[in-house]
Amino acid sequence: MSFYGLVDGTEASLKKYLGALSGVDQVGADARAAMLATRSIKTSSKRWAIDTAISMVDLTTLEGADTPGKVQALCTKAVRPDPMNSDVPSVGAVCVYNDMVRIARIHLDSIGGEHVGVAAVSTAFPSGRASMAVKIQDTQDALDAGASEIDMVIDRGAFLRGDYIGVFNEIVQIRKLCGTGVHLKVIFETGELVTYDNVRKASFLAMAAGADFIKTSTGKVTPAATPPVVLVMLEAVRDFYTMTNTRIGVKPAGGIKNTKDALKQLVLVNETAGPEWLTPTLFRIGASSLLNDLLMQRMKMDDGYYASPAYVTID
Repeated sequence: MSFYGLVDGTEASLKKYLGALSGVDQVGADARAAMLATRSIKTSSKRWAIDTAISMVDLTTLEGADTPGKVQALCTKAVRPDPMNSDVPSVGAVCVYNDMVRIARIHLDSIGGEHVGVAAVSTAFPSGRASMAVKIQDTQDALDAGASEIDMVIDRGAFLRGDYIGVFNEIVQIRKLCGTGVHLKVIFETGELVTYDNVRKASFLAMAAGADFIKTSTGKVTPAATPPVVLVMLEAVRDFYTMTNTRIGVKPAGGIKNTKDALKQLVLVNETAGPEWLTPTLFRIGASSLLNDLLMQRMKMDDGYYASPAYVTID
């Protein structure tokens, strides 16, 4: 099956659908991404851009050493990034392993953060190499704990050996498990897909299978969210909207560490997919250290000088 009537669930129909895709001009994509990277945001719009970027952050901790206290502190920061300034928006979501989802959800709700989502990485993150039964249980555990967003990884080995229908069916099964009330983000690990054509193919495959978002990377592999890769994915969601009248979100993750990087992402979005995607419902940035730099840049706009890094809490 396909959520948009593009694929009937058979391997033949999926191959036909993917085979009809145009290829990516690698030189052109690199050149356009480099050109857009030179664009600047006017000073009069910079405050809006910084606040927009803050609202798009999926504040993330995905370490084996994560503790309940660390996750609770992250949730507090997610709701009030600057505790001295209530004008600073909350982030889009907190992203954690599924054993930390309940802790995050309970703490967010206790501090007035009901509007902040909890995203759980799933399906044997970060490798994606496990049986489907394990992937389903992994996802169900996160849903039972209160996750409102699932960030699933695809099996890159299966994709690279051409088992597109296997990858497609896994996404369909996780989409069904999530139901209509939970957003599904599908992670490609673009650094392992090698070519822009593969990134475009994975994008259309995931969208036809029911993804609400397509996501570049786990943050565990380099290269991750390079500007040309994000450009290719933004072109894919734009073209998919033309085909289906449905907007799918994009989430770059990995390597976006400072305000300059984040604002370049906003330029990419605006100039490629369009201004309709400049909202947390359609664009997120997976990051941990980025939020502090955004806050420091915001403070500089208010005070005229950079605050000490000690002013902001350590992620």
